[in-house]
Amino acid sequence: MGFDFTSRWDRRLHPAKKWTRYASDVLPLWVADSDFAVAPVIAKALEERVSEHPLFGYTAPPKALMDSLCHWSRDHYQWSIEPSWQQWLAGVVPALHVASLALTAPGDELLTVTPIYPPFLDVGKHTGRNTLTVPMLPPTEEVPRWHLDREAFEDTVTPRTRMLLWCHPHNPTGRVFDREELEWLADFVERHDLLVCSDELHCDLIVEEGGRHIPLASLNARIAQRTITLWAATKTFNIAGLTTACAVISDPHLRQRFRDGCEGLMPSHNVLGLIATEAAYREGNGWREAMIEVFRENMALLGRYIERWPGVSWVPQQATFLSWLDCREAGLGDNPQQAILGKARVGLSDGADFGWPGFVRINLGAPTAVINEALERMDTLLAHHA
Repeated sequence: MGFDFTSRWDRRLHPAKKWTRYASDVLPLWVADSDFAVAPVIAKALEERVSEHPLFGYTAPPKALMDSLCHWSRDHYQWSIEPSWQQWLAGVVPALHVASLALTAPGDELLTVTPIYPPFLDVGKHTGRNTLTVPMLPPTEEVPRWHLDREAFEDTVTPRTRMLLWCHPHNPTGRVFDREELEWLADFVERHDLLVCSDELHCDLIVEEGGRHIPLASLNARIAQRTITLWAATKTFNIAGLTTACAVISDPHLRQRFRDGCEGLMPSHNVLGLIATEAAYREGNGWREAMIEVFRENMALLGRYIERWPGVSWVPQQATFLSWLDCREAGLGDNPQQAILGKARVGLSDGADFGWPGFVRINLGAPTAVINEALERMDTLLAHHA
């Protein structure tokens, strides 16, 4: 069946964070939610729940939901997980904080890479831990993709480092790390006796033809017993406001420690979020695949514009609907995000928030006509500087 990825919804009608941050003349392409109505199967499941059983008290994840994630994991990633491994909770960012509080001690160190999704950089500050960062290596002719600086990892880790905050597929660069890289990382984690909190939220948004996501915990039993895998349908199916995610933890001792840490810090489960997530995993794959084709079209459009913009470079992402642009040579001054906002009236994410000033992140999760309008606005600015 056909799906609607062209309608332009007025998202200020019901205030949306994405569309209310800036003035009404700004096209906002920053925070990672999309401007597509949810899959019809999700809308139908929510409508049926609201009309047939209009009670929304405290709840627990139903067996059907947990089974749906098990089937999705097996079918898409050949990773067999169990319902008992699942801890459903109210979002990935809260889970990062719970992991830090429950599994490390004050003064311990957290390790992550940059650029990185900004909340990663706040976890240590919010939980009384120290954050160590390892810059990724940007693309070169020899290695034409963002990649890990393995020497810097070894130089940065210390005996006080307790946990790696990992993002895979990577936000903001869109890297899908391959098996060799992941095996090196798993060995590094084991040698330094670290735990891993692995945000794999964008795993269902592989846009590279033939690309494949490999869950870190699926590599072997040793890394699995150290890993908390964070998963959600929220970005893929545009249900972030329903605040539902899952921590998949195979090791029973680690799982219990994490569950204990959730007590008193996590709110009760979101009734409608659980319903929407189950519908997404059970019946939403066709919609997901159609949306990915829209993302590919939007990426191709962006690539054609970037060819017109000397001083702007990128590596097309392998996953996510987020593109990471290097604007350091574009003649936009110290803050390209502010220049583009002020002169082109397009709201992007500032690379400085990810630890890399001079870059911007653009959200391609919108109808192609919207993306084209935003790129036309940016073109008048960037072509002038060119």
